[in-house]
Amino acid sequence: MSTQLPPSLSEETVRRIADDRDEPEWLLETRLDALAALDGLDLPDVIKTPGRRWTDLEALDFEELVDPLDQADVTEREGDEGAVVLPFTEAFEEYGDVIEANFGSVLDPQENYFTALSVALFTTGTFVYVPEGVDAEDVTIRAEMNSQSLFSQTLVVTEESSTVTILEGIESGEEADGDRYFSNLVEIAAGENSYVQYGSLQNLDEDTYTYTLKRGDTSDYSTINWIEGNLGSKLTRSDVETTLNGEGSESQIVGAFFGHDDQHFDLNARVWHQAEHTTADLVTRGVLDDVARSVYEGVQDVGEDAWNTSSYQRENTLMLSDEAEADASPKLIIKNHDTEASHSATVGQVDAEDLFYMKSRSIDPTTARNMLVEGFFVPVLEEIAVDEFRDDLEDLVRERLE
Repeated sequence: MSTQLPPSLSEETVRRIADDRDEPEWLLETRLDALAALDGLDLPDVIKTPGRRWTDLEALDFEELVDPLDQADVTEREGDEGAVVLPFTEAFEEYGDVIEANFGSVLDPQENYFTALSVALFTTGTFVYVPEGVDAEDVTIRAEMNSQSLFSQTLVVTEESSTVTILEGIESGEEADGDRYFSNLVEIAAGENSYVQYGSLQNLDEDTYTYTLKRGDTSDYSTINWIEGNLGSKLTRSDVETTLNGEGSESQIVGAFFGHDDQHFDLNARVWHQAEHTTADLVTRGVLDDVARSVYEGVQDVGEDAWNTSSYQRENTLMLSDEAEADASPKLIIKNHDTEASHSATVGQVDAEDLFYMKSRSIDPTTARNMLVEGFFVPVLEEIAVDEFRDDLEDLVRERLE
């Protein structure tokens, strides 16, 4: 592997991180195992065609990007009554058994090079626990990155018949010289008949390289819905995934992105249907301007035992510049004939007739274009049930247009 480890990364470094946070022995061992595995792990898969790699993750220079012992953030956490919302350092004493039982149960720390690096080095993160029958409507996690590199970990555990809506935001704080790197791993273990909605809005500065992997695992009749908004960062690699292991379980992945200048988005939405009567809906819309670039892969994988499955996917990209570039690769992998599934992807320019009509009604060209872009996002915005998240996303889109 051409990726180079930062010189300051060693077993001593990892032990110091764990000691400073007073972590239990099992987590230290998990960190050290991830560190030891790095040399043998590959980077995340990227879509490739003969002679061309659409996203060059190997170009990331971790020697320059990562300083393991200089990580700083300001994170505000607010929880609803009955829900536990704590940084890991405060959660171990009372909820250590719950964390140990679920940490790494949904997302393998050694899945790839990036996940292992993040597990070995994370210094910030949040534990969300919703006991049986609790209805938690308003959980927020707002983070500010104040260092050259930052590794974050989030674990969500819901018990039977509980409900939680989580809104997460990340933006840049204090300015740092040169490029930055942000990593965020999220795993959700959803109990029977529970409902989880997880919204994430990334608006980091455009000197930042971002890697996020969010994965959920459903039990019988549970639901995990994701909302993923990406407007910031120089290069964004975002994977949002659900494994539908529970009978009658459901998942929706709603994504929105808006790139300009030379931003690059590598976005992936994946669902694995493993049980009967499962349902999935993947909806993504994005806009590209200037020389921005997007790569999208959507996967609906229906297993042999996933009888009576419904799975839908649609991805649409709007181009505001002839120099922007977008590629989409929706995939259906069907191993059970008792399935209703579809997928689609489109890339196109602003409709010339719509633009001409609006200009003929005395609307100036810039305003007309902006109105059409805002209208383009409406089908995604309508899928977002959380008013606060929808309003924040709309405001960021308007700022980008202006």
